[in-house]
Amino acid sequence: MKKSMNVGASSPVNGKQDWDTRRKRKKADIAQALTVSPVDVAALRRMAISEGGLLTDEIRCQVWPRLLNVPLDVLDQEPETVERENNKDYNQVLLDVQRSLRRFPPGMPDEQREGLQEELIDIILRVLKRNPQLHYYQGYHDIVVTFLLVLGERLATALVEKLSTHHLRDFMDPTMDNTKHILNYLMPIIERVNPEVHDFMEQAEVGTVFALSWLITWFGHVLSDFRHVVRLYDFFLACHPLMPIYFAAVIVLYREEEVLDCECDMAMVHHLLSQIPQDLPYETLISRAGDLFVQFPPSELAREAVSHESTAASTFKDFDLASTQQRPDSVLRRRRRQKQAALESSAVNSVVTVARPSAARRFVRLAVMGLTVALGAAALAVVNTALEWAPKLDLFP
Repeated sequence: MKKSMNVGASSPVNGKQDWDTRRKRKKADIAQALTVSPVDVAALRRMAISEGGLLTDEIRCQVWPRLLNVPLDVLDQEPETVERENNKDYNQVLLDVQRSLRRFPPGMPDEQREGLQEELIDIILRVLKRNPQLHYYQGYHDIVVTFLLVLGERLATALVEKLSTHHLRDFMDPTMDNTKHILNYLMPIIERVNPEVHDFMEQAEVGTVFALSWLITWFGHVLSDFRHVVRLYDFFLACHPLMPIYFAAVIVLYREEEVLDCECDMAMVHHLLSQIPQDLPYETLISRAGDLFVQFPPSELAREAVSHESTAASTFKDFDLASTQQRPDSVLRRRRRQKQAALESSAVNSVVTVARPSAARRFVRLAVMGLTVALGAAALAVVNTALEWAPKLDLFP
């Protein structure tokens, strides 16, 4: 009996050999996607999302610029000198960077770390100077330092600037209205998946502030292992700008038992959720976040997340305008006019609710979930949603 149970079982050695084989194959696939003309950005996105992400910082230096559509001529530009005196953001940036010691690798020589901190300050001030419509927020440096450590100052400057006018654009408004709007997606996602957890959190009146630092730093501020941080950045850079809020929801849902065992008190639940376990099954959670994005796309949750429009989650045309530094307020006004016109047009028809999908739609989504077993949940999310932008992103030179 014991012998038959062990038939087909894989030993740790075999498991490591399997992973080594998959890793080599993945490196070859990434190299192939980079060398074809035009570059196969869709394949790079799938590689960034699938198990293990982009594997090494060397590969990230080649792939991250492609995922953000940063032109090669921009990547080759040497960063200009930054004027710090009389800079309105300098004092706050300096304070935040001085407090960021734990974001640097343990054991790094002080001289090297201090040099990187100076580069970190320069990158932030440089991006803000080039884009006066952007407003610094505390936590921004947690994202920038990740790019600096992976890419170096020159590449980091170019990618952070593009990221700041796209994925992070909502966080860099003069107010937190758009940031709060994005946080408003959290509870509807949780409600769709686990109404019991949702109702418990509602009863505790815990709100969503516990997830604020997760969202605005892409979890860089709350995860102690840098490997986990860059793995998530691979995922987020390849996906829709709202994917971090889906990942936040997945963390809460993963901790269902802890949440429901907690005293139903705002302070107690907030404290519990604010402390992210450092041993999370990241690959499983990434896959699950992709599943939820396919099942419950932002368009379905938008009404429950309030009517305020999110710049980063809007169509590529808005991204294109923002990245060429058109005033974001004009973009928002235009989209609000379009939205109002659409609402008025639909008002003559029956009112549509999005609280629960129909049985037929849920059946289709369950079928889609079944496909994710073979394709990889998050990879399918990219194929079905984020890649809606790819043909429009002028990704191919």
